[in-house]
Amino acid sequence: MSLTRKPTRRGTTAALTVTMAAALGTAGAGASSAGTTAPQTRQIASSTLGSDYKITLTALRSAEDEYAASVRLQVFTQSGGAWKESDRVTVGDVDGWFWYPVTGKGAVCEFSTASTEPAPVTVSLLLTPSVGCSDPARYTVWEGRVYAG
Repeated sequence: MSLTRKPTRRGTTAALTVTMAAALGTAGAGASSAGTTAPQTRQIASSTLGSDYKITLTALRSAEDEYAASVRLQVFTQSGGAWKESDRVTVGDVDGWFWYPVTGKGAVCEFSTASTEPAPVTVSLLLTPSVGCSDPARYTVWEGRVYAG
């Protein structure tokens, strides 16, 4: 009888998750927002619906927790030949996302829009690599304003 245990998929995944978290934490240490007043942001998705709307998803790093982030959905309309913000909402909870997964590869699981009035928008983002994607959040853009559902 051997006391050697074969690695399981769950154990391997857990080890990789811990290793990745440690590596990302080290990589992000130099990117700390210490000493700056503006939060670190990263646009993670964008869609232009003809000349009517431009819709973006932007991750905002938390000022209180370097691993947390909020995600903002913004709607822009054309005004004088330039895109001007007409509305914005927070996707999920404030600081309810993890910065590294939501700004990394595969962060956007679903981002769908349609050039209709009202314009449906569906958003699903990566919670963590091991947990997977969030449930889809559904919005409607009507006359430049964002409505839940």
